[in-house]
Amino acid sequence: MTHNIVNWISGAPAETTSGQQLPVYNPATGVVTGQVQLSAQRDVDAAVASAKAAFPAWSNLSPLRRSRVLNTFLALLNEHRDDLARMITAEHGKVFTDAQGEVMRGIEIVEFACGAPQLLKTDFTDQVSTNIDNWTLRQPLGVVTGITPFNFPVMVPMWMFPVALATGNTFVLKPSPLDPSPSLFIAELLKQAGLPDGVFNVVQGDKDAVNALIEHPDVQAVSFVGSTPIANHIYETGARHGKRVQALGGAKNHLVVMPDADIDQVVDALIGAAYGSAGERCMAISVAVFVGDDTAEKVMPKLIQRTQELKVLNGTNLQAEMGPIVTRAALERITGYIDLGVEEGAKLLVDGRGFNGQAAGEECGDGFWLGGTLFDNVTPDMRIYKEEIFGPVLACLRVKDFAEAVELINAHQFGNGVSLYTRDGHVAREFGRRIQVGMVGINVPIPVPMAWHGFGGWKKSLFGDMHAYGEEGVRFYTKQKSIMQRWPQGTAKGAEFAMPTSH
Repeated sequence: MTHNIVNWISGAPAETTSGQQLPVYNPATGVVTGQVQLSAQRDVDAAVASAKAAFPAWSNLSPLRRSRVLNTFLALLNEHRDDLARMITAEHGKVFTDAQGEVMRGIEIVEFACGAPQLLKTDFTDQVSTNIDNWTLRQPLGVVTGITPFNFPVMVPMWMFPVALATGNTFVLKPSPLDPSPSLFIAELLKQAGLPDGVFNVVQGDKDAVNALIEHPDVQAVSFVGSTPIANHIYETGARHGKRVQALGGAKNHLVVMPDADIDQVVDALIGAAYGSAGERCMAISVAVFVGDDTAEKVMPKLIQRTQELKVLNGTNLQAEMGPIVTRAALERITGYIDLGVEEGAKLLVDGRGFNGQAAGEECGDGFWLGGTLFDNVTPDMRIYKEEIFGPVLACLRVKDFAEAVELINAHQFGNGVSLYTRDGHVAREFGRRIQVGMVGINVPIPVPMAWHGFGGWKKSLFGDMHAYGEEGVRFYTKQKSIMQRWPQGTAKGAEFAMPTSH
């Protein structure tokens, strides 16, 4: 039985007016489980109007009172985190334990945002000039929007709206139509937590809803996570319409293996980071770089075996290590890249195209199944190296030394995440300083920063000036105001024609 997925406006579910909808699938079985309604311009206008009407009262609350609402929401999230994880598994396909981890990382951002009174403290200078004091304020922008991807339907929205709400903004979320159900459950929990109607709204839809939001005159800021071409479009369009924009794009994350690295740790890291969540992570490791042929020869036998032994199952099975691909279209795109890699001359060591989901168990129906795929002898001129595949495909390259590894990575168009495995502290230090990538792991395969540090890459992995969440998130969702003040008793007589200076 399918369910109908609608908008959330002014604190309640809201039917859309377009009359259009898209099916929502269970990727493990291929069965349609719901229909998500698509928003028209008037639906977007209604959500933004609701947020705009709620802004004056919400922004005028003290940070402590806003924080108390978020604290109540936090308690509800902890109470219902497995419910959210089950929704993720049902519509995205990732294994349940991975979905639990996603929810927990989102909860950590809410915990950070609950510190709004501390986060919004600013600077004060007494007697900056004779009888004059100077201080700064950080004030909310107004109505802001978040446009989020399918691969993290809970965590990525929570990179955005908790910080936006804590700093006094009102929010319109546009989730992916592939797995939209968690967005409505989050809206319900926020209402239960006492969030005033209109402060948080959800607009379901496709690119038409996206364009309506980023061009809307009452939307002050846009935060986006997704592919690089769309990120670039949103950044340019939003900026052209006078918005503050933070657009996180694609990735091609490398893991460099030095000759002194612990081989078992390297294999564990590559298996988990390349094939976890079916490789549908912007921080997934999609390229292994072996420094020296000897290093590669030590790693490859174990890597091949572990890839072949991956437990690819329905995500509801607690033994599963990898679930299905999110949609049939995504599956076809990924298998197309595997075909291309073979044509380009890469050595296909493990071919995931032969995986049969139905043979894996009765819980796997006619879903969107693909096994782990492993290429060796990949070269930098191949498209499977240059382009983001966003699936369970690991490409292996070999370089002669550390310097060549750094040069290889720095030459890539993407600069999202990177990892180095070594026992050498000096090599690790040099790597961290010289690599042109936004997030770096030393013996850490997926270096996603914690809630108070902020997430974001370099080069074509980020369009805009500020990273997501953390202190940069606070700056993104606020504007600074500087106030200088003196009183009549301290004001000298006579007009001052010279440029004011400190005296």
